[in-house]
Amino acid sequence: MMIRRLLSGALAVLTGGTVAVVLFQSNPATAEGRGQAPIVIGHRGASAHRPEHTLLSYEAAIAMGADYIEPDLVSTKDHVLVARHENEISGTTDVASRPEFAGRRTTKTIDGRAVTGWFTEDFTLAELKTLRAKERVPDLRPDNTAFDGLAEIPTFEEVVRLAQHHGVGVYPETKHPTYFDSIGLSLEEPLLEVLNTHRVRKAFIQSFETANLRDLRAKTRLPLIQLITSGGAPYDWVAAGDPRTYDDMVKPEGLREVAAYANGIGVDTRRVVPVGSDGRLQQPTTLIADAHRARLEVHVWTVRNENSQLPLDYRLGNPASPVFSRATGDVMGWLSRLVELGIDGAFCDDPGMGRAVVTRRTARPGV
Repeated sequence: MMIRRLLSGALAVLTGGTVAVVLFQSNPATAEGRGQAPIVIGHRGASAHRPEHTLLSYEAAIAMGADYIEPDLVSTKDHVLVARHENEISGTTDVASRPEFAGRRTTKTIDGRAVTGWFTEDFTLAELKTLRAKERVPDLRPDNTAFDGLAEIPTFEEVVRLAQHHGVGVYPETKHPTYFDSIGLSLEEPLLEVLNTHRVRKAFIQSFETANLRDLRAKTRLPLIQLITSGGAPYDWVAAGDPRTYDDMVKPEGLREVAAYANGIGVDTRRVVPVGSDGRLQQPTTLIADAHRARLEVHVWTVRNENSQLPLDYRLGNPASPVFSRATGDVMGWLSRLVELGIDGAFCDDPGMGRAVVTRRTARPGV
């Protein structure tokens, strides 16, 4: 396993298209200073290199050294969990070009917002399996379009089997749990059924909502992660008329409440290092230290390669270039900074970059 990580880390350094100085200063506040190396989570697989949420993407993430692969989970009409970023699938599959499904285009209200398109819950698994995946952001990742049309939509069970075959963990997210509850397709029961059937022990379960995590706490000993965006509020709070927001959740008293049902938080990097109006990073917040005092792990999202997805401080190249926005910036430098601040894990679109940073920082003589 260590050999695989070292090789994949070296490959990322050689092929990443960027030169970064990876820092080694000892800091007792960091995860490694507390005796743990930060984990590398393949965000939707290796979505910088393959269309997201496909077995192609998950396989690439594993080869690059991810500790965990992350499937976002939604339900089919026949209550099978599948991996898609959203239940609306026109941006990630070829469904819009399939005349046999033209009549299923519709508008629904998802988490209080009107969404038009095709939805997984209106298809059986057999029907979804006839579709083919495509790159969600082709303008940003044109190379990934070479894989359009090659991959099916995978089930959660297929993702779990792949992870277990290669000895990595799974990090599923329940998408829109309040909505799926409202249409009789609750996500939690089939999620636990798959995990229990395959005796999965290396896993985190994550959600942007709170009620389903509280429900899961009574049903599983697997670690739970409360996801937190840079603004807004959990939809189950909104639906219940609760005036609190994610800003309240990241306060020390809010973190203590989270710790009563979750093992960690998964936060937008801007919660750790805010970005100013000029696009440059400001001084770090106390969130990591506050969370650790509440005995919560801190996993950050999302570390991406492209200049347009990085803080201004870590962009590289000529801004006047027509491809500057999608060129690879100093992603290794940015992730190194986050590791220095004490994160316990990072969601990476390019797990090879993540593995390179973590391996360089935690390698010791004789390892």
